[in-house]
Amino acid sequence: MSTQETTPDQRGFAPVTLDLGDALLRPWGRRTEVRGGAAAGLLAAAADPAIARWNPIRATDRAGAEAYLDRCDAGWAGGTTAAFAVIDAADGTLLGNSALRWVDRADGLAMIGYWLLPAARGRGLATRATRAVTDWGIATAGTRRIEIAHAVGNDTSCRVAERCGYPAEGTLRASHRYGDGTYHDEHLHARLATDPEPPVR
Repeated sequence: MSTQETTPDQRGFAPVTLDLGDALLRPWGRRTEVRGGAAAGLLAAAADPAIARWNPIRATDRAGAEAYLDRCDAGWAGGTTAAFAVIDAADGTLLGNSALRWVDRADGLAMIGYWLLPAARGRGLATRATRAVTDWGIATAGTRRIEIAHAVGNDTSCRVAERCGYPAEGTLRASHRYGDGTYHDEHLHARLATDPEPPVR
């Protein structure tokens, strides 16, 4: 993939909607258009056992959900985090999330994460959303290297990483405390801006 020349002080995330056809990736925030409301959608996601274990949202009430959305707005405003709501293009329901954030902005190092609600799983949507956000980050923000770290037991996330062209680089021991309250080993995957595009499956 070719990349534009981007200096460290130009690296930032500008809000944009990414169109996947059957789903839209819209910037998360107070004004995000979601059927039933953005805060209600977040609360439903926070209550899902798989999300609560691997990607805890830590929003147990409307105030907590609104605080989450405020942080997303602040991340976009500062160009530090690009959090996208994955939304059904037909009916506007919330399907999931994909978020890219700087780890070291000056060095072009970022990290991406993702989750899907149960009704959206099993159709390759996490892979398509992650690929779209990855490509967008490389093309528009000058990301040099993007990492994915997931718990060793999270096989689904591992498959998404591999399908998106993020080869495994190693294991980080007891590196992150997950929603179950314990530290888990993590698999580290990474993709470089200079890596070839992975095949479409």
